[in-house]
Amino acid sequence: MPEFRYGPVEFFLLGMPEDRPAPDVVAELGRLVATGLVRILDFVVIGKSEEGEIVVTEIEEDDDRFGLTEIEIVETGLSGSEDIDQLAERIEPGTSAALVALELTFARGLAATLAGSGGVVLAHERIPAPIVNAVVDAAEQEVVA
Repeated sequence: MPEFRYGPVEFFLLGMPEDRPAPDVVAELGRLVATGLVRILDFVVIGKSEEGEIVVTEIEEDDDRFGLTEIEIVETGLSGSEDIDQLAERIEPGTSAALVALELTFARGLAATLAGSGGVVLAHERIPAPIVNAVVDAAEQEVVA
């Protein structure tokens, strides 16, 4: 079985009404990292002015300003400029977003075992939490009715 240094990585573009993540969001990321289930590989804040000007801040440059001094960011520069430019199009003028690359450390062993057996992931789809919760709530309402 191959030994993988990293598990699968997912990019999250987290929209924010301010120019930085809210303290409770930072605290939750810290809690999640502390569990060992994920590691933050990269963290980039992308701001868009009212005029549409994009400002990109790699967190290693300014982690004090964003309240991330207690969270280890394992790799930086993983988010390429093309990725950032493409994702910046989704940000509304006058707001910002955090592009967070999360390594799913809990899946590293599965990824290594699958690769070692000659297998591959044929598909992967994430269902956003609001959708999952709405579907479960609707199903529970039907059972009650």
